[in-house]
Amino acid sequence: MEYRSSHCLCSKLFTLLLFWCCLASLSLASIHSHRHGRHDELDKHPLSKINIYKTTLALRNSVSIKVSPLILGFKGEDKAWVTVDLVNPDPSEDDWVAVFSPAKFNSSTCTPENDEIESPYLCTSPIKYKYANFSNSKYSKTGKNSLKFELINQRADFSFALFSGGLSNPKLVAVSNFISFANPKAPVYPRLAHGKLWNEMTVTWTSGYSIDEAVPFVEWVSKGETHMRSPAGTLTIEQNSLCGAPARTVGWHDPGFTHTSILTNLWPNSVYSYRMGHILSNGSYIWSKTYSFKSSPYPGQDSLQRVIIFGDLGKGERDGSNEYSNKDPGALNTTDQLIKDLPNYDIVFHIGDLAYADGYIADWDQFTSQVEPIASAVPYMVASGNHERDWPDSGSFYAGTDSGGECGVIAETLYYVPAENRAKFWYSTDYGMFHFCIADSEHDWREGTEQYKFIEHCLASVDRRKQPWLIFAAHRPLGYSSNNYFGQEGSFDEPMGRDDLQKLWQKYRVDIAFYGHVHNYERTCPIYQNTCVNSEESRYSGTMNGTIHVVAGGAGHHLGSFFKGIPDWSLYRDYDFGFVKLTAFNRSSLLFEYKKSRDGKVYDSFTINREYKDILACVHDSCGPTTLAY
Repeated sequence: MEYRSSHCLCSKLFTLLLFWCCLASLSLASIHSHRHGRHDELDKHPLSKINIYKTTLALRNSVSIKVSPLILGFKGEDKAWVTVDLVNPDPSEDDWVAVFSPAKFNSSTCTPENDEIESPYLCTSPIKYKYANFSNSKYSKTGKNSLKFELINQRADFSFALFSGGLSNPKLVAVSNFISFANPKAPVYPRLAHGKLWNEMTVTWTSGYSIDEAVPFVEWVSKGETHMRSPAGTLTIEQNSLCGAPARTVGWHDPGFTHTSILTNLWPNSVYSYRMGHILSNGSYIWSKTYSFKSSPYPGQDSLQRVIIFGDLGKGERDGSNEYSNKDPGALNTTDQLIKDLPNYDIVFHIGDLAYADGYIADWDQFTSQVEPIASAVPYMVASGNHERDWPDSGSFYAGTDSGGECGVIAETLYYVPAENRAKFWYSTDYGMFHFCIADSEHDWREGTEQYKFIEHCLASVDRRKQPWLIFAAHRPLGYSSNNYFGQEGSFDEPMGRDDLQKLWQKYRVDIAFYGHVHNYERTCPIYQNTCVNSEESRYSGTMNGTIHVVAGGAGHHLGSFFKGIPDWSLYRDYDFGFVKLTAFNRSSLLFEYKKSRDGKVYDSFTINREYKDILACVHDSCGPTTLAY
């Protein structure tokens, strides 16, 4: 018994010292928040504000931090609430509790960021934190509190650490016991996307199983039919495949394995149920929960079709952790409204700035978990934004550091898009009467480039008799926005944005162009060459003489202000969180709605009613010269 107690004490001391060694250099996390050269405090990732490099070891036997329950997800759940009980005889207002995963740190695998820092080095930052007095202001007097945290299955165990000294001068006071999900490797967080053909649906998910351990697949079936199984490809991400800090240093968190299966030869408008599976080497099966989706209509099919579009969502924390309520204050409201309205739309386009992980890789698991109820039920189509892609000397059109060193690798791996090359995030896809051309604003789009040629081909190839509703989308406003920083620059769009593209929008009669990046909502009149070409505001009929441009970047990230002067082409502006919904009733009638996330009500709308001959009509430079020669 004596030996056992001694062994436990040594083990505990070793664990605490290992924590200390690892935590000693968390300050290596660099802040990567850049937007048009202006640094914004709200853009800083919450974890980047922790200066753990200055941590001093202050372990005290009188302080305890205990977490329960020990095992999570007994019934296959991929998220769970835990209770953290604190006892601290010397409490302070700036005490805080950090969540670590994995629970143990192996400093031998860490590499120095520069020669001036001496080892040991930290491999990963906390995945989130909360102040010790959260929901209990008496903590600073009593030294006691019980905190609630929500954890998701992230393929590793968890532990909690209590710090004093605030975020800037932290002192490690105590470390908790370890807890874990029953099966940390379980297949989780499915996300649907269109394949390259209209009758394909891809299922992408995350697990802890490598192909050496288990064979991944999807089992799927339509009612009354025979069950089908489709194999899945597997990708993973190595730390050295990322471009810089914090993604490849303190922000690194093993993303596990990403599996994608392509379900083919689907019948149009049919409901399919599916589940992800892994066949272990011993012949046993690991299964996910069962989900369902409705397959896409045949291209050009005349039926009710509904589309959701937004950008810049980010992630929230339902347990109040970190400062995500300041960074992405609308994320959960938007997510919850879309979950509530799930039966009333068919496909989602999230046009860039998805998780705002900014190099803290664990955020991607938390984001995919947040949107799982949506992405598992309808195609969740994404575009590339600056917070996914931008990094110096990485091939990005912009030299910013907004991706936190991810340089597109994470997003391109975790999300499938029907692109020829997923490193070049531009693609086309159809949904019934809609034809979508999704551009990548983080790569060059100007005339003569590879992407420009793609955009023109995408716009030119649509049969408007079958698919009358032609939609262009990109992350950055390549068209029109009266956001404050654009107004100050006198451009009202990204520099060089519409110079080359607007002749394509006009030539091929693009109906609506959507953008994110700017964190608000704005709608223009039908516009060409900076000028409104239609005085109507809410009911358009007959020939559309221009393209309506819409900024829908207010899904969740902190809001962006407008320029004081309102341009003539700006019809509606809103400084609030929301998203856009398109409803095609048939080939002649389209409804546009802007809804606020707080209540799901419509605050701006318009309709388009027209016939096929109206699309064929020549306006401006949309038709070439004609001849009577024969």
